[in-house]
Amino acid sequence: MGVKGEPDEAVMELLDRAERLVREKVRPKYVYLETDVSFTDGGVVLGAMSEPLTGEDIKRHLKGCNRAVMLAATLSQEADKLIRQAAVTNMAESLAIDCICSAAIEQVCDRAEQEIFAEQPAPYRTWRFSAGYGDLPITLQRSFLLALNAQRRIGLTATDSSLLIPSKSVTAIIGVSDTPVERGAKGCAICSMKDNCEYRRIGRVCK
Repeated sequence: MGVKGEPDEAVMELLDRAERLVREKVRPKYVYLETDVSFTDGGVVLGAMSEPLTGEDIKRHLKGCNRAVMLAATLSQEADKLIRQAAVTNMAESLAIDCICSAAIEQVCDRAEQEIFAEQPAPYRTWRFSAGYGDLPITLQRSFLLALNAQRRIGLTATDSSLLIPSKSVTAIIGVSDTPVERGAKGCAICSMKDNCEYRRIGRVCK
């Protein structure tokens, strides 16, 4: 929310109210698929996808992996509705709800990952990597969602400009290996905004 230092009582009350609304209204969902991974001159090929994953970052991310889990998660349209409705009368509350939802979808992904790998243990795996990270094109979103049948299963689609709808949604690839994998750089190290980041200017990070 752009608050520097510790939030004051008014901000905390605003966040508490926003959290209650989010917990009451949103309906988190996720879907996943395990698929084979192979490496070609044209990029990394996931068996479930029709087009290759291009770029050096995803190649490094999946190095040594022969399988991957494709994950898509969403807070549902209710999250977008909450943000829009609050914006009509209270922009501060709308911002608080937006920020709570951004934190919530990451928690949904964390929980999804726990549940997925509780069912099928994979001690050697990478962290989540999404289209748009590093040099992995965000334009892969639609093919990714198609492979997961995400529109039918959890109501998740992508616009012509590759934005996810509902907006509080995430797609990600988790590499799986039979042997230890090298966990590459993440976060600020691969972010295209790292040189112009407001968080880094005040000594913080966004995640």
